Amino acid sequence: MKGRLFYFLPLVFIVFGCEDKKLQHNQKIDLFADERQEGKAYIMKPQECFYESDLVVSSVDIKLVDQSSGRGKPIFIYRVLSGKVLKTTRDSVVSFPFQFLSGQRLMFKRDSTSYIYLKKLEGYRFIAKPMHLKYQWLKAAPVYSVKSEQ
Repeated sequence: MKGRLFYFLPLVFIVFGCEDKKLQHNQKIDLFADERQEGKAYIMKPQECFYESDLVVSSVDIKLVDQSSGRGKPIFIYRVLSGKVLKTTRDSVVSFPFQFLSGQRLMFKRDSTSYIYLKKLEGYRFIAKPMHLKYQWLKAAPVYSVKSEQ
């Protein structure tokens, strides 16, 4: 009787042990489910953009001058030909035209005045000097149009 029990017990452990492992492989445990927000980007409000910016300009004359994509991060360089300076923290006088860098393509409306929210340029030292860049687009800021006062 003891001999049969030694043969039967391992067989029982193997059968029940395999079922538990199969159940563990089917269940996925996500420890960071609450922290992950895929597909949702934070978009700043106009007041937040104004407060966080080093330079705020309203302008109609904004043109895409150069762009680079493919290797590394995409880079877009815009030129502001003329405009009205609404806020500045670094320069007392801003001379037009000037250029700024953006990590995303900005959709400015034609024949519509838009706010330009800029921060001091960080990084990009190899293209900053030849392209005369001092500012970059505020990262979480969307393009806001200036509303006409009536």
